[in-house]
Amino acid sequence: MTDPKHYRKHTLSILVENHQGVLAKIASLIAAKGYNIDSLSVAETLDPTVSRMTLSVHGDEWVMEQVVKQLHRIIDVIKVVDLTDESHVGREMIFVRVNAEPVNRAEILRIAEIFRGRVVDVTPTTYTLEITGEAGKIEAVLELLQPFGVQEVVRSGILAIARGSKTITKREEGRLRLAGRKQAVAE
Repeated sequence: MTDPKHYRKHTLSILVENHQGVLAKIASLIAAKGYNIDSLSVAETLDPTVSRMTLSVHGDEWVMEQVVKQLHRIIDVIKVVDLTDESHVGREMIFVRVNAEPVNRAEILRIAEIFRGRVVDVTPTTYTLEITGEAGKIEAVLELLQPFGVQEVVRSGILAIARGSKTITKREEGRLRLAGRKQAVAE
């Protein structure tokens, strides 16, 4: 039922209560299903009592459906959306430290400019670049910088948001929290 040939990347957007232990509960639930989290970004929303988690994980459709159902059962979870098949914007940011010998500096700056990156740190022998984009763009720039000698890469993990005006208002958040708690108590 869980054939690795049918695995694909899923991007989950999860609204959770902003307090200690929630991240551990969610990470352990995904690990219990036998999957590794490819990337994870967490930050508070406009409402400081709510955080948004953006998770990237590979899995088949059936198991991902089960994961989403299990996430809904966690009391601290307000809402789960699998953005994989929905219209959404997804980006990742990287910092990449690359060898920048004087003879190569102009070429490295051209590559950064082509990919709309920027230099955030300079030493006599290195540049640290900041680049934001979709996974394909990130991989392409890393491939082009490889011949110069990439010393270090730091990746943010994917951030994603549904396209259009799909948002949750504070009133809806409260209603979703209350409904989630009632459902958890009933079970």
